[in-house]
Amino acid sequence: MEGLHDLKKGDLLQVKILDMGVDGAGIGKAAGVTLFVKDAVIGDEVLVKVMRMKKHYGYARLMEILTPSPHRTKPLCECYRQCGGCQLQALDYKDQLEFKEKKVLDNLKRIGGLSDAERVMEPMIGMEEPFFYRNKAQFPIGRDKEGKIVAGFYASRSHTIIPNRKCCLGAAVNEQILDIVVRFMEKYGISPYEETTGEGLVRHVLIRTGFFSKEIMVCLVINGTRLPFSEKLVEALCRIKGMVSITLNVNQKNTNVILGEELILLWGREYITDSIGDIRYQISPLSFYQVNPVQTQKLYRTALEYAGLTGQETVWDLYCGIGTISLFLAREAKKVYGVEVVEKAIENARHNASWNGIDNVEFFAGRAEEVLPEFYGKADDGSAQKDGDGADMRHPDVIVVDPPRKGCDERCLETIVRMQPGRVVYVSCDSATLARDLKYLCGNGYEVQRVQPVDMFPQTVGVETVVMLSHKKPDSVINVKVEFGEGEGKVPLDNIAKRAEAYKPKERVTYKMINGYIEAKYGFKVHTAYIAEVKRELGLPMYDASNAVEELKQPRKHPTAEKVEAIKDALKHFEIIK
Repeated sequence: MEGLHDLKKGDLLQVKILDMGVDGAGIGKAAGVTLFVKDAVIGDEVLVKVMRMKKHYGYARLMEILTPSPHRTKPLCECYRQCGGCQLQALDYKDQLEFKEKKVLDNLKRIGGLSDAERVMEPMIGMEEPFFYRNKAQFPIGRDKEGKIVAGFYASRSHTIIPNRKCCLGAAVNEQILDIVVRFMEKYGISPYEETTGEGLVRHVLIRTGFFSKEIMVCLVINGTRLPFSEKLVEALCRIKGMVSITLNVNQKNTNVILGEELILLWGREYITDSIGDIRYQISPLSFYQVNPVQTQKLYRTALEYAGLTGQETVWDLYCGIGTISLFLAREAKKVYGVEVVEKAIENARHNASWNGIDNVEFFAGRAEEVLPEFYGKADDGSAQKDGDGADMRHPDVIVVDPPRKGCDERCLETIVRMQPGRVVYVSCDSATLARDLKYLCGNGYEVQRVQPVDMFPQTVGVETVVMLSHKKPDSVINVKVEFGEGEGKVPLDNIAKRAEAYKPKERVTYKMINGYIEAKYGFKVHTAYIAEVKRELGLPMYDASNAVEELKQPRKHPTAEKVEAIKDALKHFEIIK
């Protein structure tokens, strides 16, 4: 193919950035080949260096901005390029909002198949002050090349720490806390954790701040069960106004997961408090709590509006965390049931309900894809469908889902469809998996009524979206009299059998089946993540390996051209693609 072999690693090129990808990278063309350029924004004229070439596209490094785009703005953070946490900080905030709107809209159309996405889409809800909004920060601790202790953030797609104690997205007090922790470690010879050897003590510093309460929490994640001279650290941290919680979190596993399960209280209490609207919450180091309190109020108000509650409804809130949305809903509903897999979060949720005097909410610990079908199935064995308050657990009026980035489990979606709530409110932090799940729901009796994107994460490519779906109800009933048999005006039974066979649903093709076909024909296996990558590029659903939708925690090479072709061959064999 002309142009594909004209570019090679190391080439220097002048490129006009014509668009931006979903990860915030600029997109340009050279010699007929699409190039992705990190840190370039739409409208830039740039000098780039080719770093890696694929069959149909390549990656290049930004070397120099020759003519800056009118959409470009000066980043507030000096190390934003190295850090990689703020992919859009060089893009004017108004243009960031337009970029995110387009991202959601494109996913709804391409992956979700919503041809009328523009009609149901509301304008993006942005922020007046799109900096210093995060109430939570996790700083890895390590050493630089000179052996000096550093705190900061990981560089993009690596575990190299970029020293930065003054993040432009976090609370101002974070820098003061990190200064105290690093000085303490240096003075008393406390070593940072080293991933390659598994040695060293301090892994991360987690800081939470109450946006409304002004309370502060510091939690040191350690590779051990005690922190030497911890009383000295407590003494220094307690001088900070608002400090109420100092804890240790034990994580002795060789893992990329930041927090362990064991918590050790050093001083104060194990939680801070904060509020969303007039509802108060207790938040522990292990609790999930939205990081942008200003936008969270807007997000939850939208979810509540979309639920359309009058006080008579039964509601299920799936993936409920510490009950943040559940308690909002309970104020307007007859009964709310919350489900969350993290048992500690359920403990927090129950306590938060009691603390706020809300008694029409009940919480269950477990996976949503297991708990929901269990309660739905109770009626099949003759057991009660209603709880003590008379609420119908099996046929709720509204189901709210706020799943992790990988989206809803297919079994959970199947049960939602069987329960047939009048409305489904879907809150999502990933518009790609959201669109995938909407396609399933819309193919099984639901239609999208409204879509509201909310900018919860300014300066980054992240965007939160709330969707309202309603169950399709037949407008009228048409009675048709049909006679079966032979003769004029009758429908032959053998024709019905043939049509039933022709329209019989196809067997669902699993990743295991795809891999089995490839191994039998080509003699090698392919990783699930590779199959997912190819399916994702083709806009296909990935329910059998939904975790593969997430970015891999361990960096993995992309599939070779040989494996890509083998995967596509298997997809054609199983008639998934033509």
